[in-house]
Amino acid sequence: MNAPGTPEIPRVVFEELLVNALVHRDYLIDAPIRIFIFSNRIEIISPGSLPNNLTVEKIKTGNSNIRNPILVSYAAKGLLPYHGIGSGITRALEE
Repeated sequence: MNAPGTPEIPRVVFEELLVNALVHRDYLIDAPIRIFIFSNRIEIISPGSLPNNLTVEKIKTGNSNIRNPILVSYAAKGLLPYHGIGSGITRALEE
């Protein structure tokens, strides 16, 4: 009774997507990152649109465009669960 449940989404996937939302969001937009948990999916909404010519298909293949290089540099120093530039989405999709 009252035991913690077993997550349906691997922890590493959730971490990758949250770090991605924090590091790559548009901080010029005054809006929070929102997380919606449904019975069949989790949606993470990060303010801003995709930068430059980046598309969802390009992201799925490992392309990236660093919007906040200072945050990325801090993440690379171990302040966030971080595993390499441009590899978070592909790693999450593989999991």
